[in-house]
Amino acid sequence: MNVLGRVFKFYYQGFSSMTIGKTLWIIILVKLFIMFAILKVFFFPNFLSSKADTDKEKSAYIVNEMEKRKVEHIN
Repeated sequence: MNVLGRVFKFYYQGFSSMTIGKTLWIIILVKLFIMFAILKVFFFPNFLSSKADTDKEKSAYIVNEMEKRKVEHIN
């Protein structure tokens, strides 16, 4: 049996014999889903799309902002 097969078998047997571990993994997966899927939609909107339409305009906007912040940082 190859290495990947043995690793899969090892984890499969370990997870199938768990009792409370399955519940903990479900809680972890639900929390990860909430953090990355739901919170991203509501708290991290696509800001750049609201400032420019094309990729060229977006890159120009980023360069402008970086230059402004560099000048502010120097002063």
